[in-house]
Amino acid sequence: MDIRRWRHFDYILLIVSLILAGYGIAMIYSATLATYGNQELSIDVPVMHQAFFVLVGLILMLVFTTIDYRIYASLYYPLYGLNIFLLVLVLVVGSLGGMGDSRRWIDLVLFDFQPSEMAKLLLILTLAQYLARRREQTGRWLSWPALLGSLVHVGVLLPLIFFEPDLGTTLVLVAIWLGMVFVAGAPWWRLLFLGALGVLAVPFAWLYVLRDYMRERFLVFLNPYLDPWGAGYNYIQSRVSVGGGGLWGQGFTNGSQSQLHFLRIQHTDYIFSVLAEELGFVGAIVLSVLFLILLWRILRIGQLARDTYGRLIAAGLVSMLLFQFVVNVGMNVGLFPVTGITLPFISYGGNSVLPIFIGLGILQNILMHHRRLEF
Repeated sequence: MDIRRWRHFDYILLIVSLILAGYGIAMIYSATLATYGNQELSIDVPVMHQAFFVLVGLILMLVFTTIDYRIYASLYYPLYGLNIFLLVLVLVVGSLGGMGDSRRWIDLVLFDFQPSEMAKLLLILTLAQYLARRREQTGRWLSWPALLGSLVHVGVLLPLIFFEPDLGTTLVLVAIWLGMVFVAGAPWWRLLFLGALGVLAVPFAWLYVLRDYMRERFLVFLNPYLDPWGAGYNYIQSRVSVGGGGLWGQGFTNGSQSQLHFLRIQHTDYIFSVLAEELGFVGAIVLSVLFLILLWRILRIGQLARDTYGRLIAAGLVSMLLFQFVVNVGMNVGLFPVTGITLPFISYGGNSVLPIFIGLGILQNILMHHRRLEF
């Protein structure tokens, strides 16, 4: 790549993403201190594991920054096929465990690979190409056939992820689709019509599609005290943690709920509760401002992109990050049911960090190609 393109590199996006990743490492350290504090530092310790994957993610971000993003458009069928293959593979050979006897991970010896996390990025890349081509053919508005075709595009992936089972990632893929088709020009009334059909299907899904633990989570959301020592326990404790933080928090590594293990799975789904308890309302606001800056820089790249394909990739990443942030925070403060959706950059997990950094690298390349070089 011509070195002159690097003058368009977005250093603010890089710095904010690194601050967020560092924020996450700090909170994972605090959330796991009581359990791993006396152990020798190794890759098996969550904070070291997270730091390692952040480093790998940063390297991958720089690598993908140098690759012309338009090559992914030409790899539409291979990337879409790869997505389906990985999601089928995990159902066949994936490790069994977790909530609902799920199969979400493939054991690669050095680490466990979670295809559903990479499926988000692969969906963005392939759906962006599909919508860009249809937009060029139809003009300003996305036609009914193009809209329904995009629904089929994502609809093939949804059952493969849902039956792992992984309801949270299924919802994230729907959010990505919705944000991208809206930016691609789908009229609001068509989306509203499809949404109404989805609402009509809710009773059927409740009776015949959702697993028992999924229905239990929703009932607990309506009334956590239906099962205060079981399914409702974390839901209650997370709100206690958030409320106990006050304005300035109880202090880093000094949260009573987290350090005394009243709050379970605190370094993954409930990492925001740890943050709010220890750093308070101020810490939560700082996190929110950092995310707003991140989303602003991504939207800026989408606005500057030289083609529809680049704009739609930016739209997909914004939809993914915004939806995960809102749902995870809402889950921690009692506004949404528990779905297992992680908080980007903050929750523990290398499988969730790497696709985000790769996506940011692709965005950097989109920005670096937004102007033609003059010779």
